[in-house]
Amino acid sequence: MSPEVVTPSAEPRDKRAFNAYRHGLAGHVLVIKPHDDAAYRQHCQALHQDLAPAGAMEADLVQSIADDRWRLKRAAAIDNNMFSEGINEPSQVITHHEQVDDAFAMSGLWGRSSKQLALLTLYENRIQRRVEKNMALFLQLQQTRLNALQKLVEEAAILGETYNFPPEALPPQFVHSFSKIRRLANHYRRLTEAQKPPRRAA
Repeated sequence: MSPEVVTPSAEPRDKRAFNAYRHGLAGHVLVIKPHDDAAYRQHCQALHQDLAPAGAMEADLVQSIADDRWRLKRAAAIDNNMFSEGINEPSQVITHHEQVDDAFAMSGLWGRSSKQLALLTLYENRIQRRVEKNMALFLQLQQTRLNALQKLVEEAAILGETYNFPPEALPPQFVHSFSKIRRLANHYRRLTEAQKPPRRAA
């Protein structure tokens, strides 16, 4: 069955065909199709949940990674759709074998659309490199933050639960509550005690 051919219409597009909202994380106005809206939100939320950023810089990097990962998925969909469209186009070679005819149709599409496919591959490669760069920077920031937290936890375990850190003793990327530090310090103190070898009886 041949695909339906849609002719251009002079009628204006229904404004309700798009959703426009201000992205709560990026602060930008996005215009997106309703059926993509929920999928995009779920995609961003899942990455933020998995990577668990803390602070504005980490959250911004995770959002950049999420947006670029979304673009990669869109590029993959475009690639698949191009070949699917090529299979449905009339072919000059017909063998009456479905798989062979599909293979010839895809080969023909490659010959006709090689420039577009090459541009799409270049587009994907650039986005992938940007994802890897932002991911490396995010992991570096996250590790720096965790190292700073561990240092505070060890100091709190030595100084005691009632000690209040002066602001100048806190790292610039401090994003944790003192209750969390004291809770972790208590855990660290108990763990250190448990790891000590038992005393020998006199």
